Amino acid sequence: MDRIERLLPEEIERRSFEIISAELEERGIVLAPDQERITKRVIHTSADFDYARTLTYSAHAVETAERLLLEGACIVTDTNMALAGINKGALAKLQVEARCFMADQTVARLARERGTTRAAVSMELASRLDKPVICAIGNAPTALLALYEMIREGRWRPAFVIGVPVGFVHVEEAKRRMMETDVPYIINRGRKGGSTIAAAICNALLYGLLQKREG
Repeated sequence: MDRIERLLPEEIERRSFEIISAELEERGIVLAPDQERITKRVIHTSADFDYARTLTYSAHAVETAERLLLEGACIVTDTNMALAGINKGALAKLQVEARCFMADQTVARLARERGTTRAAVSMELASRLDKPVICAIGNAPTALLALYEMIREGRWRPAFVIGVPVGFVHVEEAKRRMMETDVPYIINRGRKGGSTIAAAICNALLYGLLQKREG
């Protein structure tokens, strides 16, 4: 039996991105320069090359998200899993706050009273923050729909939306509606997504800023 080469995590990641780049080239896929590192990190997280086709960016999305992070925007996720997946070292170095309101008792109570999801109510708590908010939605289409309603009714407008909920019920419609607003976004069309994908996009943005800072 052939021996498996032992590699350090950094080498595994480096080789993984080399493989991703090579396979994209083989498939004839050319990513926009500003979107490349984000899409590749999503593929690295999922081992799914469909994201090269379905991950969709509004005009100047990456530039806008980076500026917001540098100006003190808070990242709000719809799951504690997504929050846990965002690199805490990168957040600390850039002095970026990341939060999730899903375990908040007020959110749980209001969701029961209204017959809705905690994810939807958690977006209301996000709207009360006194700073710009980047909403990173990886699990609940109801969170995206809640954001859409708040935007449409003029109650609140998040600064940026990462919309990659996964599933079968209302997922594609929620993504389509959000893309119809004037809020800048990174959204994955179709059913695919997840908390790990939302975290991967956040991390790609943070890592990109750190690379620019370190030259």
